[in-house]
Amino acid sequence: MKKWEAVIFDWAGTTVDYGCFAPVQAFVEVFRHFGIEPTMEEVREPMGMLKRDHIRAMLEMPRIRNLWKEKYGVFPENEETDKLYNLFETKLMGILDQFAEVKPYVLDVVKDLRTEGIKIGSTTGYTDAMMRIVVPKAKENGYEPDAWFSPDSVGNAGRPYPYMIFKNMEALKIRNVGRVMKVGDTVSDIKEGKNAGVFTVGVVEGSSEMGLTKIEYEKLNSNEKEEKIHDTTKRFQDAGADAVILNMSELRNLLGIE
Repeated sequence: MKKWEAVIFDWAGTTVDYGCFAPVQAFVEVFRHFGIEPTMEEVREPMGMLKRDHIRAMLEMPRIRNLWKEKYGVFPENEETDKLYNLFETKLMGILDQFAEVKPYVLDVVKDLRTEGIKIGSTTGYTDAMMRIVVPKAKENGYEPDAWFSPDSVGNAGRPYPYMIFKNMEALKIRNVGRVMKVGDTVSDIKEGKNAGVFTVGVVEGSSEMGLTKIEYEKLNSNEKEEKIHDTTKRFQDAGADAVILNMSELRNLLGIE
């Protein structure tokens, strides 16, 4: 009996959208609209969470919280979260179709998984409405998992809660968490997988954690690449990842596929 029955992938930064730039662009534009200039570290730290939770997490960061108080005289609360999120959703929906290009090696790995009879699930920090743009566009580009679930399907209890993984297991008829692998590009993905009790893998190249475009990454010299890879790997390991791969081509060995 084969060990693995399903692999559950994240979307942006893992299987599509190298570097996870669609939400980053929208988050930056939204905070700028309200007169706050976020750093890339602040934008990417909560990446992978439900997007409303992501905005709330950013508003709770001390620097941003204090800047908001300086500008508006009060600390940001739920009302401000709603205002930012509503604008964020509008901005993101307008650009999502431009960020569904499939990452390197993904299509080959998916083909191998299907050959081995391993089912393909997926979870995301996007909402159902956002996924109705991403999923068809990714399919046009050759990528289509067997199942996908957003936080909408689990009462908005997105990552780090494990429930989207369990919804995938239900849909794919998998009963043993020991036969499921979760692959993602953020610390939130790792926490989701660990909370679900499944084998959890971080992917380095093109990840939100690394935060570089493909061109930026390829321009690095060997020492710079090694440093970026080391730092990203450590963040995954510190979050509890069972394994870390450089890119999707290394998933075959992890799964025991020749």
